[in-house]
Amino acid sequence: MFLPVSVVIDGYPVTQYQMNLLEARTIIPMIIFELDVPSKEIFKRLLLEKKKEQSFPYPLHNSAQITAVKNSKHRKNIDEIRQYYQEQHQNWYVIDGFHSKWWIWNKVIKNIQMVNKCIQTYLERIKSGKAACIDKLCITPQELTSRLGEFGQFCPVSLAESYELFDCSLTKSLKFAAEFRGHYYKMNSQEKLNKFLESPELYVPPLAPYPLPSPDMIPKRLTLSELKCRFPKCAELQGYCPVTYQDGKQRYEALIPGNINYALEYRDRIYICETEEKLQKFFRSPLKYWNQKLPNKLPPLKEPIFLTSLPLPGYLEQGVATSLIKAMNAAGCLKPKFPFLSIRRSALLFIALHLKAFNPKGSEYTRKKYKKKMDQFIERCELITYLGTKMTRKYKEPQYRAIDFDHKLQTFLALRNIDPING
Repeated sequence: MFLPVSVVIDGYPVTQYQMNLLEARTIIPMIIFELDVPSKEIFKRLLLEKKKEQSFPYPLHNSAQITAVKNSKHRKNIDEIRQYYQEQHQNWYVIDGFHSKWWIWNKVIKNIQMVNKCIQTYLERIKSGKAACIDKLCITPQELTSRLGEFGQFCPVSLAESYELFDCSLTKSLKFAAEFRGHYYKMNSQEKLNKFLESPELYVPPLAPYPLPSPDMIPKRLTLSELKCRFPKCAELQGYCPVTYQDGKQRYEALIPGNINYALEYRDRIYICETEEKLQKFFRSPLKYWNQKLPNKLPPLKEPIFLTSLPLPGYLEQGVATSLIKAMNAAGCLKPKFPFLSIRRSALLFIALHLKAFNPKGSEYTRKKYKKKMDQFIERCELITYLGTKMTRKYKEPQYRAIDFDHKLQTFLALRNIDPING
């Protein structure tokens, strides 16, 4: 009888070479922990530790020099190693090293218990002939591909229940994957996984109600280069989105042009969908969307119109309407009145400054320049309100007046003959 042996490897692997040595000898860690601690914190802790130690004439293994070299090599290689284990085995866990050692210890124990529970549950269910989840088992993508069942990476539960082709190859995670009778199956949600684990016989041959369609009957996504290579073949429905049209009950308003970034090929035909969501809907239910006919009446072709070719009212509506509405709304709220100017001219000057200060096509320097002028203009307009509330009918000695009353009164009188914008 053999007993399982647990081995803890500390600080290994830290280079690509060490990682390759482990893989060559089929040594796959079930779980890897990375303590995430910034370099500054590492050296801070090192200095605190060195204060308690006896000094030696030779460098120790935890000296600042050796630690700097080890940390530099670690930072150089860790991203590549982390990415490899995350993609190949999904067994990499990052732990915040700023917490206490007891918090870190509890976090490590919790993750180890979780992985051990997954392994134990898997062994018990497989031994009983049941389906078992294969998450946390360090299964490589190559092993997954070699042991895929009759449905490949398509969800067998969705295919059996609603004849939908859910392609699970887009996600690398095995969270919703299971093993049954020596084959692997991937589901698209926890609900579908639970159903498969409960009654896997209903979703695999010979009891499965539908087989997986042949490769030529499964929609294939087309890149822009692949779409160009299909020329002169034209898109079906004249490029209108088949999903939007079908879901819109084939009404005239549902004729929306597709986007060439969401093109696909099905039954040797090309379809262009409106969005990524519509594209995925076509992938799941191609029989629902592929064979449609356009009505006799189609929307007119949309041709670009140059802004300068519009008449003046149309040009103003398309070009400056939004900015003008904001400026007029601000003028209505502020009700500016510049000293010695009419209300009309004061409002026009404020709107002009507002348009300049918030012109989205203007440079940052120009916007800041006119924003400063607008703030100065508003400040001078407020002089009338201030003086109207502070000035009394009877004369007051200077010592009884408000502190800044004389200054603002002189400023107000000085505005009689100056330019309100550049003065």
